[in-house]
Amino acid sequence: MRIPMCEPDITAAEREAVDEVLRGTTLSIGPRLELFERRIAAYVGARHAAGVSSGTAGLHLCMLAAGVGEYDLVLTTPFSFVASANAIMYVRARPVFVDIEPNALTIDPQRLADTARVVSRRHGRRLKAILPVHVFGQTADMDPILEIAERHGLAVIEDACEAIGATYKGRPAGTIGDAGAFAFYPNKQMTTGEGGMVVTNHHGWDALFRSLRNQGRDVFDGWLAHSRLGYNYRLDELSAALGAVQAQRLDELLEKRARVAAWYEERLASLEGVERPGPAAWTTRMSWFVYVVRLAPRHDRDRLIRELEARGVPARPYFPPIHLQPFYRGRFGLRPGDFPVTEAAGASCLALPFFGTMREEQVDYVCGALAEALGLEPRTEPAARRAVG
Repeated sequence: MRIPMCEPDITAAEREAVDEVLRGTTLSIGPRLELFERRIAAYVGARHAAGVSSGTAGLHLCMLAAGVGEYDLVLTTPFSFVASANAIMYVRARPVFVDIEPNALTIDPQRLADTARVVSRRHGRRLKAILPVHVFGQTADMDPILEIAERHGLAVIEDACEAIGATYKGRPAGTIGDAGAFAFYPNKQMTTGEGGMVVTNHHGWDALFRSLRNQGRDVFDGWLAHSRLGYNYRLDELSAALGAVQAQRLDELLEKRARVAAWYEERLASLEGVERPGPAAWTTRMSWFVYVVRLAPRHDRDRLIRELEARGVPARPYFPPIHLQPFYRGRFGLRPGDFPVTEAAGASCLALPFFGTMREEQVDYVCGALAEALGLEPRTEPAARRAVG
């Protein structure tokens, strides 16, 4: 058996919605985008939502809306996909990394408070924002982050690209700070192929997002008139049509992924040296993006990845720390040992195949292959054997 790493959950409704766009004449900045934006805004309880070409584009626009610019400083986490830090670099600002909390793997509020105090004392008005990342569908601990931001007069931009549908103490991820960005890449909880969405309760920010995504054209500008420097960050009608249907199915999509996560939880319970993921105390709804286990130091992760691949099971290291990526090491002189909790997580985390359409026998196969590769025996019998006996 060969297991895919991920696959999108697409039905006839999505295909029909895309076909309907192709039967029409509007392929960009049209009614499907408006519909998609309304549905996402309503789902997360935001006043405004603006579709963009990617989650990365959304984070870039959030930096601009927050007034972050050249030589400014933004506090963020090194345990993330590299796009979160890259968005800060796009505006010629500098990411100031803060280590993570060892269990949730999100930015550590105490370390954040200490760093904000030191940076504010040294650099004053150059400190502009905090960019927490909701990793793997797990929310960051937002209340202390908001308190730190208020104390220092900072904007809070949520990287919720992996966490649509997650809630923090009942509040939807992406809507807790000044703005949040979602992403809809094919491996995400819902997909538009490529694409993203920025949400905010600030009317002025939303207006700016809409101008910046469309080459700087404002609502009062005529054809080919552009009030500001902008970007081609538009989300096309085909993608928006797909997203509008997926948004209607979002609770269903999240429930299916939660079911697969529960299967993994049951089957991996007996594997020694394999720590299973789960929601933090403050996360009232986990939005399962990937299923990432943490391996004990005695397990050789690279060897394990090769062993799994030989059994038809892909697996990936999640995440290589941003501060140890070649660009960031070369640009800022960052070194191993700078952020030890992040580095420990980066060295031990392993993403297993995970998607909402995954079948129970596929989970059985993955867990069996993992146990074999580790030289362990899972205690839970596969579903097929339980059904027989």
